[in-house]
Amino acid sequence: MIGAGALDGVKVVEFTSYVSGPYAGMLLGDFGADVVKIEPPKGGDPFRGWGASGYSATFGSVNRNKRSIALDLRTPAGVEAARKLMLDADVVIENLRAGALDRLGLGWDDIREANPRLIYCSITGFGDLGPYAERPGYDTVGQAMGGLLSLLTDMNDPKPMGISLSDHLGGMAAALGILAALNARTKTGRGQRVSTSLLESTISFLAENAARFFENGETPARATRTHIAQVFAFVAGDDRPFVIHLSSPQKFWEGLLAAVARPDLGVDPRFADRKARIAHYDALHAEFSAIFRTQPRDHWLALLEKADVPCGPLYDLKGVFADPQVAALEMVVDVPHPLLGSVSLIRNGVRMSDTPPSIRSAAPQLGQHNDEILAQQKAGA
Repeated sequence: MIGAGALDGVKVVEFTSYVSGPYAGMLLGDFGADVVKIEPPKGGDPFRGWGASGYSATFGSVNRNKRSIALDLRTPAGVEAARKLMLDADVVIENLRAGALDRLGLGWDDIREANPRLIYCSITGFGDLGPYAERPGYDTVGQAMGGLLSLLTDMNDPKPMGISLSDHLGGMAAALGILAALNARTKTGRGQRVSTSLLESTISFLAENAARFFENGETPARATRTHIAQVFAFVAGDDRPFVIHLSSPQKFWEGLLAAVARPDLGVDPRFADRKARIAHYDALHAEFSAIFRTQPRDHWLALLEKADVPCGPLYDLKGVFADPQVAALEMVVDVPHPLLGSVSLIRNGVRMSDTPPSIRSAAPQLGQHNDEILAQQKAGA
């Protein structure tokens, strides 16, 4: 029997904007937490302005399952209303400039004694100590200074990425820390401060490459892992791209040779074993590029799949959502929206048998729940 969400009954208050903080709050909301988003009355979260009038898809992507209250934190009344919400909360999430809430009397040290069970999570650009602690931080800066971008682009012709990787990593790290703190509270009865940053979460994500760097002192580049893991991208005869990931099992190499009917490559000294194939990666890529250009992508994928070679089409998003496996997994959820009728969102990537995550509501309108939340405050006073 399916029950309520895993975090049903957990109250979250967030002072967040853009991606990292909202994403952390959204993840908790997916698992059933009651998330109240505090926004400035004029414009709200700036992400609201990144779309068509009345609805921003970018804002909506990280703010579902929340209630919005518009509070002017420049006024004593706004600060007091925020403080009351924090005193009744299990979790606070903020990704403002370092010290912003402290200056309002809403920092960790201001709230912890009055609400000793509170878990107070701060997400910054560079961490809460060190020479860069006061700097503003945005996603691409986190990717660049955390080393992630160096593994995704050509350092001689660098290009930024088309996804906010460090922002999302910061939000995921924050949510993970909050969940751990909630679990610890069941044992100690005490809350605690949780902090992460775009820089910390990005660096921690690079453990594999960092371990290799610590081992041999050589700086990994974008191609380093592709060579070692024997990862390839090709374009077929119909100009449609696909990928192959051989990893280390010998059977995948043998399956690849069988799929393309080229057993001679298996006795070529350049490709005789995995070590040789790593050393001659570019030559190997050139050999297979020429082969795969002779037939369309579906032809090759069928042969590769029959030979049990790990492979797949390289999709853009249109291709992703047309794929039957994605459809079977029901990754797209249509959610009612008061202005648009409905909006399409991507569901949480986790499945749980008893307390599954869910999308209960689209992102709220600015201040949509002011009356409701303030009435609850008054009733609880």
